[in-house]
Amino acid sequence: MALRVIGSGLGRTGTLSLKLALDQLGFGPCHHMREVLDHPESVPLWIDAFEGRPDWEAVFEGYNSTIDAPGCEFWRELSEHYSQAKVLHSVRDPDAWFDSTQNSIFAPGSQSINPKPPFDRFFAHSLRPYQGGMHDRAFMTDYFRRHSVEVERTIPSHRLLVYEVSQGWGPLCAFLGVRVPEAPFPRANTREEFAARTAARNAARASGKP
Repeated sequence: MALRVIGSGLGRTGTLSLKLALDQLGFGPCHHMREVLDHPESVPLWIDAFEGRPDWEAVFEGYNSTIDAPGCEFWRELSEHYSQAKVLHSVRDPDAWFDSTQNSIFAPGSQSINPKPPFDRFFAHSLRPYQGGMHDRAFMTDYFRRHSVEVERTIPSHRLLVYEVSQGWGPLCAFLGVRVPEAPFPRANTREEFAARTAARNAARASGKP
């Protein structure tokens, strides 16, 4: 199965909402960081990819699209490997993005900051681009902007949609060549929802549950 949509946008740019939208539009199953967390058996494949030994067919077996990390970290390689796939680059205001990361994926109690095996080596690779500046607003917003510039410079315009989830179904459906659903555009993974999941996961760890 070849990927049909590759998400190049960083986490906390509406990626879970986009995963749900792509699933609804017929481009699922869509891979997202949640898939890694729910399927730790996939971690060795991702570590191999980070270390220069990717097996993309094995990584994305059963998936039609990918959004969020870790897939977005390989946007260049994936766009070359799946040359017919469209590239969906989700964005938002860089300062709002930074604030969101500090209250979710890069918050002190998050799984990425305090990983347990088998995720420790995985997150060591995944977070490497941010090391030394993860909590520095100037560093992070500059990284966000440079990432977007590089995607837009590299991907041909006919393959690329630069998109904010606040735009809803219209631009996304036009880009993918599908009809706009009657259902509302999905909204998911707010800071509050993320915090609640993190608290539940930490409580499970403390109790010794998997």
